[in-house]
Amino acid sequence: MTDLEHPPSTFALRIRGNSMEPEFREGDVVVIDPTIQPHPGDFVVATDDGGEATFKQYRSAGINERGHDVFELCPLNPLYAPMRSDRQQIAIVGVMVEHRKYRQR
Repeated sequence: MTDLEHPPSTFALRIRGNSMEPEFREGDVVVIDPTIQPHPGDFVVATDDGGEATFKQYRSAGINERGHDVFELCPLNPLYAPMRSDRQQIAIVGVMVEHRKYRQR
């Protein structure tokens, strides 16, 4: 449920793990709109070649020798490494449009 207008394809995802701490903590919920194209700095959901979903910050890495856009998916937690689209297969699923934090005890 949200008070914002979103297309029917919009979905929510509960954060697991700590790769996006301190801003996004395990148990937080993010609302994802798959109709929005990401811009540098956006938070996105993506899948890797194994179908595993991940939530990271999108960063442009330029254009490769074939003229294709290259991007990185960067964790906020410096203990984790970024993912690069020119080194592994990554598909952007959608862009975060809402973040719900829940009180942690």
